[in-house]
Amino acid sequence: MIPFLHLGPITIPTYGLMVATGMLVAYFVIRADLVRRGISPKDSGDAESLIAWPCLTGIVTSKIYSALESPHEFFADPKGVLLSQMGFTWIGGAIGGAVVFAFIATRIIRRANVPGVGFLTFMDMGATAAAIGYGFGRMGCLLSGDGDYGTPTSLPWGMSFPNGLVPTTDRVHPTPIYEFIGACLIAWLLWKMGSSFAVPNPNDKRSSPRTLAPHYQPGQIFAAYLVLTGIARFFVEFIRLNPRVLWGLTNAQISSLVCIIAGSILWFHLQSRQPHAAGT
Repeated sequence: MIPFLHLGPITIPTYGLMVATGMLVAYFVIRADLVRRGISPKDSGDAESLIAWPCLTGIVTSKIYSALESPHEFFADPKGVLLSQMGFTWIGGAIGGAVVFAFIATRIIRRANVPGVGFLTFMDMGATAAAIGYGFGRMGCLLSGDGDYGTPTSLPWGMSFPNGLVPTTDRVHPTPIYEFIGACLIAWLLWKMGSSFAVPNPNDKRSSPRTLAPHYQPGQIFAAYLVLTGIARFFVEFIRLNPRVLWGLTNAQISSLVCIIAGSILWFHLQSRQPHAAGT
């Protein structure tokens, strides 16, 4: 693996490079979603705000959450833990990023004042962008060999990480690749679901007028994201090296179960709503 790229006197962590790539891809996804839903033009700057600030906040809260998971290590060397290039958690980043994303989305909603577009619409768009961005972040884990790989395996695609940040010479499950593939599939599905809300292009004869009652209610894409991402992470944890903390489950599996339950409740709640309430 290649934890760092050395360009003369400049050292670039590959994990950070892939996180930045994920942010860039997520930016293009959410910008295209804003345009197809008729909320903001490409040059509005809304997509930049919806990606940059939540992502930067998510990186900080991800590190803090990870540090609090191991308080003994944190209090023994707080500076070393916080400045380490390892130790980031998905749930910690999701919490911090979601709060900032919600704040920015609320401001855009008030300014744009587009009929039928509310907070749940932005959660749907954020879910699609988050899914693909997460996948690229996991590829950063693969390149850096930061210990997010899985248990030993004899499968032909097993990999070793002798030069990783957390080295191992055993052939192990390349779980970041599994998660990247899963994230891409989830993002693709969420994007297709979002096409129900696209504003028709008057210059495209193939497009049809948007109905008053789209196939999905606003918020159901976000609910699907919670369920699908939770399922994917729950099962991959069985071949990850994370410690079991409760009922034989890891912290990530417990968080995943919460996401699955919350997403299912939200999905069926929205499904039961009347079509005329779709814009909330």
